[in-house]
Amino acid sequence: MERVLQYWDDLDDLIGACGLLAERLRRIALFTLSTLLFLGFCGATIMLALAKPPMALAVATLLLVRLMYRAVTDPSGPRATI
Repeated sequence: MERVLQYWDDLDDLIGACGLLAERLRRIALFTLSTLLFLGFCGATIMLALAKPPMALAVATLLLVRLMYRAVTDPSGPRATI
């Protein structure tokens, strides 16, 4: 009976190792996807700046205003402790 329990334990370890490998592959895939999206966004921004500079300036201004608004109103920012 002890051998059967050892086999079950080894099977449980194998399934756990597969789960850890799947998590590593998921992180690599998410990093690759986010990097490709970021590079695509940078390329689109450069193309917009070359094609229509005033529109690119307007988009940059809107993004800056949104970033400043979020920095001021973000509830997870630093809080004053009394």
